[in-house]
Amino acid sequence: MLFAMQLLNGLLDGVYYLLIALGLSLIFSLGGIINLAHGAFYAIGAYLTLTIAPYVGFGGALVISPAAVALLGITVERLLFTRFYRIDPLYSLLLTFGLAMVAEQGLRMIYGAAPLSFSIPDYLRGQVFLGDFIYSRYRVFLIAVATLCVAGLWFLLERTSFGRVVRAGVQDPDMVGALGISLRPYMAAVAGIGIGLAGLAGVLLAPIYTIHPAMGAEILTPAFVVVVIGGLGSFWGVVLAALLVGMVKGAMVGLGFSAFSTAAIYFMMLVILLLRPRGLFGERITRFE
Repeated sequence: MLFAMQLLNGLLDGVYYLLIALGLSLIFSLGGIINLAHGAFYAIGAYLTLTIAPYVGFGGALVISPAAVALLGITVERLLFTRFYRIDPLYSLLLTFGLAMVAEQGLRMIYGAAPLSFSIPDYLRGQVFLGDFIYSRYRVFLIAVATLCVAGLWFLLERTSFGRVVRAGVQDPDMVGALGISLRPYMAAVAGIGIGLAGLAGVLLAPIYTIHPAMGAEILTPAFVVVVIGGLGSFWGVVLAALLVGMVKGAMVGLGFSAFSTAAIYFMMLVILLLRPRGLFGERITRFE
């Protein structure tokens, strides 16, 4: 029973890695931007929850904070990212690294360096009982919300005209341009969606993890691991990789090797890249090959 509990906790880790990794993958696949500031937007989402929840409640923060972070992401894309499309991704890496440092120091100046906490709302406290199995009601809620968001994003990308243009832009942007379709508004929308998902992860994790200015840097590396394992340009590859990463971490903790749980996911990435250099379901993307 304890092992099953740790596996489920690992699955929870995988869920919030997924919310962040999907945005990373989308932004890089379409625009070629290596967004090292993605974790900073996650932290901003958590801090916005602290700021506005006393006025609008947690439910209001769950809607307003991701929307505000998404608008911030669109602004950053229009003012900064758009200058770095179609050039060496190294330049965007340097840009977003600097942006991440600015955001982290800005949060430290506004809120202080001391860790802060946010309580789980009363209506989401308690336990869910499934026979002898007991699990936190809030964690079940978190998994449910994340699942709905992932399903919604899949529908947007796979079943709408917007998604068809985005997928075509990932594979062959020159052909899309030859058809008279500008990718600029789509890039802004993708940045808003991807960064908004990072903000949503910050809101959802605020009640169960300590909020501090460097929290974005801590989660960014596992999120990149998920993207690398899943494969660039693959929606389901990222989903599967996030769940695998979470389950491996949970299994290591359940087996009593919690000190090696993080090392285990890096070892898994190494093995997968040796066998499949493009990741589990990586697609060939003309622009980067």
